[in-house]
Amino acid sequence: MRRRAVVGAGAVLALAAFAVSSTEETATAAPGDAGTHPVPDFLGRGLWQVFTRLDRRTRIDVHDVSGRDRRILWPPRWQVCTQYPAAGTGLDRRTTVMIGVVRKGESCPPRVRMARR
Repeated sequence: MRRRAVVGAGAVLALAAFAVSSTEETATAAPGDAGTHPVPDFLGRGLWQVFTRLDRRTRIDVHDVSGRDRRILWPPRWQVCTQYPAAGTGLDRRTTVMIGVVRKGESCPPRVRMARR
């Protein structure tokens, strides 16, 4: 029971921080700016940057590429190995950004490194 409370409190803090950063970004965007935006390059960076740099309405699919099928509960502890669409590709509201991650300190699996040439 205590572990659930700690995980729940951590998730609430993470979502609150995400909500604050998202409102700051949308406040700086030009009103009526409804075009496509280029996807930043997230490879090798922390998963937290994905959530803070993309618009809050962007659909994001995050999964563990290490082969262990772990849950991603705390984004600051994970780093990005793969991303789709590629950096620089236009991103609109219908596009889902797919991110493959491993825990920080682990290296990306060789099959993943070869696939992202």
